[in-house]
Amino acid sequence: MKQFIAGIFFIFIALPSWSNPTGRLTYEQYINKYKDLAIKEMKRTGIPASITMAQALLESNAGNSTLARKSNNHFGIKCHNDWKGKKVYYDDDRRNECFRKYKTVYDSYIDHSNFLVNKKRYASLFKLKPTDYKGWAHGLKKAGYATDPRYAHRLIKLIEDYKLYELDRKGSKVRYDYSDNNNTTVAEDSGNSENSDNTDNFVVNPYPSHEVKYNNNVKYIDVEPGDTFESISEEFGLRPWEIYHYNDIPENADISKFRHLYIEPKRRKAARQHEYHIVKQGETLQRISHKYGIKLKRLLKLNNLNGSENIKPGTKLYLRHKKK
Repeated sequence: MKQFIAGIFFIFIALPSWSNPTGRLTYEQYINKYKDLAIKEMKRTGIPASITMAQALLESNAGNSTLARKSNNHFGIKCHNDWKGKKVYYDDDRRNECFRKYKTVYDSYIDHSNFLVNKKRYASLFKLKPTDYKGWAHGLKKAGYATDPRYAHRLIKLIEDYKLYELDRKGSKVRYDYSDNNNTTVAEDSGNSENSDNTDNFVVNPYPSHEVKYNNNVKYIDVEPGDTFESISEEFGLRPWEIYHYNDIPENADISKFRHLYIEPKRRKAARQHEYHIVKQGETLQRISHKYGIKLKRLLKLNNLNGSENIKPGTKLYLRHKKK
């Protein structure tokens, strides 16, 4: 009798492994494991969570491809000329092609979003509604993301078969503005100017309390009473270091000194209507960088500065082209 009971117990315990004896993730398991990260990236960048998830499923075979398992590359992104991270080589359209290698799956998702945001050929996609997954699917194919002629149809089928469009409803609470007229400048801040987390742990709040605005086509929010750098990072799914990096400020900065904070990287140059800036009394380079939505390091490079100089009132700083 004891042997019979033990046998039943063994069968009961063994059942889960029998349902997936190879240890490979099913599509449903993959979606449940990474859906919050897809939502987080939608909230951060405006890319539909359904599209991110469908691309990940398709490109990585639900995380089971060799590239995904050994290199954490879930989107099949190749190295390209601007990649400075680790590399691996696999046969794809051609033999021995270079692909990006990541420390974590988390890094792969973030780099996928940044890849689409920063490549000009995908710019038109961000004028679509974030719930328009069909427009995004066809737009990705048209922009050349994949060579498969049925790429858009395969993405749409995945989204509809697994109801991934429901993820978009959770990620679309932020009010995005996709018009071309987002080149206003942020009012001047009184902020003072100036480790990545390599785990796959992340917290997603699908109901952000801040309205997302734009300056120089860079997303920013108004700082409200009670805000902390940590609470803003958590709200927008940022890693701890990102909020400081995007705003060119040290980790011991006082948030009360800022009226606005960027939640994505600033640009390499100011908007077209801002060719230069004349320094006013009391202005710092960080403050000017913040005002025009341009990276501080880039501002320094454009003006042949090293950051340690005291900028005199009346100095002409170039915001779009290098000083001759």
